[in-house]
Amino acid sequence: METKIKNSLPKREEIDAKYKWKLEDIYADNSLWEEDFNKVKQMAKEVETFKGKLAQSAETLLNCLKFCDELKLKTERIFVYARMRRDEDNANPVYQALANRAQALYVEVATAISFITPELTSIPEETLYKFLNENNDLKVYETYIKDIIRQKEHTLSDKEESLLASASEMAASSRDIFTMFNNADIKFPFIKDEKGQDVEVTKGKYIKLLESRDRRVRKDAFDALYSSYKSYKNTLATLLAANLKGNKFYATARKYGSCLEASLDDDNISADVYTNLVKTINDNLHLLHRYVELRKKALKLDDLHMYDLYVPIVEQPEKEISYEQALDMVTEGLSPMGDEYINYLKEAFKSGWIDVYENEGKTSGAYSWGAYGTHPYVLLNYQGIVNDVFTIAHEMGHAMHSFFTDMTQPYIYSEYKIFVAEVASTVNESLLMAHLMKKSTDKKEKAYLLNHYLEEFRGTVFRQVMFAEFEMIIHEKMEKGEALTVDSLCKIYYELNKKYFGTGITVDEDISFEWARIPHFYRSFYVYKYATGFSAATSLSRQILNEGEPAVERYKSFLRSGCSDYPLELLKKAGVDLTTPKPIEDALQVFAETLDELEKIILS
Repeated sequence: METKIKNSLPKREEIDAKYKWKLEDIYADNSLWEEDFNKVKQMAKEVETFKGKLAQSAETLLNCLKFCDELKLKTERIFVYARMRRDEDNANPVYQALANRAQALYVEVATAISFITPELTSIPEETLYKFLNENNDLKVYETYIKDIIRQKEHTLSDKEESLLASASEMAASSRDIFTMFNNADIKFPFIKDEKGQDVEVTKGKYIKLLESRDRRVRKDAFDALYSSYKSYKNTLATLLAANLKGNKFYATARKYGSCLEASLDDDNISADVYTNLVKTINDNLHLLHRYVELRKKALKLDDLHMYDLYVPIVEQPEKEISYEQALDMVTEGLSPMGDEYINYLKEAFKSGWIDVYENEGKTSGAYSWGAYGTHPYVLLNYQGIVNDVFTIAHEMGHAMHSFFTDMTQPYIYSEYKIFVAEVASTVNESLLMAHLMKKSTDKKEKAYLLNHYLEEFRGTVFRQVMFAEFEMIIHEKMEKGEALTVDSLCKIYYELNKKYFGTGITVDEDISFEWARIPHFYRSFYVYKYATGFSAATSLSRQILNEGEPAVERYKSFLRSGCSDYPLELLKKAGVDLTTPKPIEDALQVFAETLDELEKIILS
């Protein structure tokens, strides 16, 4: 397939196989998926034989936990395969059905094993510690058992836990409906590109259109996108409100003081980490305001608008970066990570880990995912721009984190916590940026890269913290019993944009509907971790570049750790302490220094 961007999306079958991921590495065909599906259905019944017996002996407890690991692993593979097949083309009815069945099975399994945690919490702590001391094979579950003891007050009875587990599919309905709407149903109009040719606005092409040097194209793309979402504003407001109500239901049921507290407790993180992040960023919004003013001057605009925020403020030659060139750039940029890391990276590039191009019905954006026991996968919607090169580095950071963890940790600790999920991805971006800056000898190219870094910072720190503040506000209002309507959601979101971007920009009215298109709002209190992750990554990447091998080894130890310890502790061992505002402040200092450098080039 040519990397040239077409004006309309190709069908899935029109994409060259070498640019598609190989989900056959999970299941060679759907019949094998069906076999495991039936096995899991049976295992979900068999797990009942352990019910009420966990206090009998260390051996019984060990056998139960090992059986559950096998059950959850098979369920994970079934779920991941079905959802990723659906992500290839959300309109495909075969994989819609598989994904729905996998979701139902996931709930069935969660319900079947829901007795384990409450039963463990009913066992005296001294008995659990006695079991751990007398059975060496049980030692692998020590961290898991200690964490259950920590969360004992939020664990309900066997029957209540079973009820919550069985309700989870219903509670996920708002997210599932939004996913189908956002990826399969909503359509955007065609606009005229710079050459006057019709081009379909898609979520994958949207940012590229906003990077156009033609302001008319940027405005048309902006208007096209938001006019489409506005047409469904009442439905989307109802979906978001329903998601929040689900959060409140679970937080209240588990006796948490708030949805925020409930969300953070799984990572053993205090709400202060969240609120201090919001405060620290709010205290430094003058830096974002200063960047907005620089953007206005650089673009020579009397009136900056929201659709002017993505166009590079330094022109570069119009060149498209082929996917193969992008892989070479990423490989070179990550070379400070050493031979082991790079060899695994190269293997990933040629072994069907990545689904590269956008096609009709394909899930938008990018992600890394997979199942324990098989290699990770990366979904892209590659468009051939610089930002896509950084996206490859970003998603491969996730993938390599999973890969190193899966090689090292048992299944029980294989899924690293979301709090640290964005660290590895952003370290990769930081290393790539440092490489490209060092390699560049052209003043304009350096300015372009500086602008790109500032945009990454704006998008990953300032923007995500604005999202996080929005989530915090709307959850608090919902918890107080205030109704969340289209008008109230838009008003809150619009005022936040005005606060964050300052007076140097015209905050277009349509931006008040941006909340309606953000998938992460259906994974509540997730986005703040982009900002903490970016800050941690800024520190770690500098350590890698300045110290070399010792820092690389500390960092790779972090990558291998999974969730074998609490995320804040793992980061401390790697060299970053996020219990203090210092990493956030240090990252803001890097932003300020980068802004200084760009101002010297632009304004001189």
